[in-house]
Amino acid sequence: MSADPRRWWALAVLATAQFMVIMDTSIIGVALPDMQHDLGFGQSGLQWVFNAYVVAFGGLLLLGGRLSDLLGARRVFAAGWLVLIAGSVVAAAASGAGAEIAGRAVQGIGSALIAPSALTLLMALFAARPKELAKAMAFYGAAAPAGGTAGVFLGGVITEWLSWPWVFVIYIPIGLATLALVPAVLPAVPGRRAGLDVAGAAAVTAGLGLAVYAIVQAPGRGWDAQATVLQLGGAVLLLALFVAWQRIVRGPLMPLSVWRTPGLAGANAAMALLGAAWIPMWYFLNLYLQQVLGYGAFPSGAALLPMTALMMVLMVGVTGRLIARFGTRPLIVTGLVVLAAGLLVLSAIDADGGFLTDVLPGSLISAVGMSLVFIPATMAAIGGVAPEQGGLASGIVNTTYQVGSAIGLAAMTAIATSQGAGKLGDLPSLTDGFQAAFIGAAVVALAGAGLALVTLRARSVRPADEKESVGA
Repeated sequence: MSADPRRWWALAVLATAQFMVIMDTSIIGVALPDMQHDLGFGQSGLQWVFNAYVVAFGGLLLLGGRLSDLLGARRVFAAGWLVLIAGSVVAAAASGAGAEIAGRAVQGIGSALIAPSALTLLMALFAARPKELAKAMAFYGAAAPAGGTAGVFLGGVITEWLSWPWVFVIYIPIGLATLALVPAVLPAVPGRRAGLDVAGAAAVTAGLGLAVYAIVQAPGRGWDAQATVLQLGGAVLLLALFVAWQRIVRGPLMPLSVWRTPGLAGANAAMALLGAAWIPMWYFLNLYLQQVLGYGAFPSGAALLPMTALMMVLMVGVTGRLIARFGTRPLIVTGLVVLAAGLLVLSAIDADGGFLTDVLPGSLISAVGMSLVFIPATMAAIGGVAPEQGGLASGIVNTTYQVGSAIGLAAMTAIATSQGAGKLGDLPSLTDGFQAAFIGAAVVALAGAGLALVTLRARSVRPADEKESVGA
């Protein structure tokens, strides 16, 4: 099979998609205090600017992956951009908290179509050439921290010198430009016409959303309150019904046989716990910089540039070579341990602290950990599936990361609030709350390392592929 001459241009478009999807989570970080003031969010409710996106994104990624397999990845990729643009318009024009959350949810739906279809297209272009696949995965994986870097920096610049709605406006011209390139550079991967499991998508999305909502509300009304117990019970029931439904429905959203793929379950567990540790770190570090150290939007974004720039450099230049030498499991385990160490360093922040002593060391250590985990876990999750299930596998691994992020953020917010993070203006109490969140996230990262050590095979990359990828 001859190589597609457009494949490197296509990779640029796909990496841009990954860049934008991740930037959509990071760009709002430094704008959160201004949005809180203008739109009337409470301290605990503010996380829904993030979670509305992540719950819609994570809850619908399985559907996005399934649609990619059934309807064709290029078609779903383009549809996702149209939805993302629409959500950006709503979020930018919002005049209240409800409208902002709605716009963010629509953005999440668009990203749920973009992310798995982009990974499916990448695999279609490069899977037959292991050496090129390693390079393509390195650049695609590096687009995530690059998006994080651009998000925190652009979010600071835009919020400081324009206003927070512009963090959403910028998606409109970029989305339109990407749509114009789709027919010219992306391959038309054929779909397989079959039934669409709408009921399964509704059940898993409702279950995940209800779980996150219950965890977010629990600190205010109590973990043993009737509403909390009922909502968590309802979430468990919906997710159990989803699994049961997948066993009997024709054309399931997630054929359960896919979980027999070696490494899939362990890699996805690692990705879920990675998200549950990493995203709370990023979220509370933003709040510490602005609400405790008193940084403005632009200095806060600039303060996170070293962390995200280091991740980009390591993912492009180092991670691929380490995978070829050691396989995926050692990197996943080591990376999660290093991330936990960075979080523990951050837990020593002080109300009278500073960037060089309290932020930079822990953030750089955490960045090294993230760089060692993200690409290996992704490759371990999708490397063994059949080609016709590529969209499903990419949807699953994206789902576990995003859902882990949402539930992890909800849980760490609950911990932080219980330790004083809800007391705006009280710097010692805020710091105590943020410290507790960093410690909780470190425990999650260590749990992920232990789970990966037990569940993943010692070598998750075939020797033949290792030889091919040495030059990556």
